[in-house]
Amino acid sequence: MRSTAPDTRQLLVDHITAGQTDFYRLAFSYVQNRDAALDVVQEAVVKALTKVDTLREPAYLKTWFYRILLNECMNHFRQSRRLVPLETSLDERATEGRDPGERLDLYDAIGKLSPREQAVIRLRFFEDMKLEEIAQCTGTNLNTVKSRLYKALKKLKEMTGEEIEHES
Repeated sequence: MRSTAPDTRQLLVDHITAGQTDFYRLAFSYVQNRDAALDVVQEAVVKALTKVDTLREPAYLKTWFYRILLNECMNHFRQSRRLVPLETSLDERATEGRDPGERLDLYDAIGKLSPREQAVIRLRFFEDMKLEEIAQCTGTNLNTVKSRLYKALKKLKEMTGEEIEHES
């Protein structure tokens, strides 16, 4: 294992510190539980700090970390497909500042998408990533990301009856 320049480690620490709210929001969108989302983010941070030596190109730090976070979200999601009590779900979503009814419909619809489609939707709209960044995070080519995005948007429109605006 090669030694990591202190610069890369510090870049990672700065990225984690600056993006903690975004990371929590993404994790919460998967696990739908405050404590579980915090655990997922913590696991991703620990893995990233442990594996920072494997990051070959510091320019890809953002997408590298999001890939770790997405993998942790998916691992948690697979391991604990349990139901969240409706009251808890409503309380947590209501505190996010929008009408809980609207958010429930959208979250439910997103939850019905395939895991790959969910990842593209969440990264594009919740994390405001460009399609190229999503391709790097998910390890897929750009055309596949575009295809998944348009397919997922079509499904969401059918499920919710609303058009979701997007830019390429």
